[in-house]
Amino acid sequence: MTAQSPSPLSSDAWEERYQAGPPRWDLGHPAPAFKTLLESADAPKPSSAIVLGAGRGHDAVFFAQHGFAVTAVDFAPSAIQALEEQAQAQDLPLKPLQRDIFGLLPEYAGQFDYAIEHTCFCAIDPALRPAYVELVANLLVPGGELLAVFFTHSRSGGPPFGTTAAEVRQLFEPHFEIVTLEPVTNSIPSRQGEEHFGRLRKR
Repeated sequence: MTAQSPSPLSSDAWEERYQAGPPRWDLGHPAPAFKTLLESADAPKPSSAIVLGAGRGHDAVFFAQHGFAVTAVDFAPSAIQALEEQAQAQDLPLKPLQRDIFGLLPEYAGQFDYAIEHTCFCAIDPALRPAYVELVANLLVPGGELLAVFFTHSRSGGPPFGTTAAEVRQLFEPHFEIVTLEPVTNSIPSRQGEEHFGRLRKR
């Protein structure tokens, strides 16, 4: 009798992906759209932030390097370990948290000025997207912002599961003002034309 493989979207399955080596969604560096944001005149001021589905922590570390007090959440132990090692090596104000993001409430309700999204929305079951929107809204303070790189590809299957700018607007507008939602112009070559950057403010 052979052991069953874990569900492809379970924490065990994601852990297996990390154990197998650097996963294909891991850029090895922060998302270019976040670099553009933090180097712009409209860069958000350093404050409290939560990075959802943080992976090995490249985006979380980048925001911490810019003075944000970051809580970085992932449910894969290997991802959190790699993230923690990065943060400790640089003595950064970063709190790694090995948790399922849907288990963060009510403990972390209303605690963050910013939520940071990159390859989390596209990794969860699309049926959970409305719950994800509510989660993000509940984690933020009134007027808090979601800073997001959405994977807007049109390929079938997943993960990563694709989306469209129209779907993002439809899902988020009940809880958020869409400040900006535009195609990313400096994506890595393999993602050209497949990313949108969004800055969404909680209503």
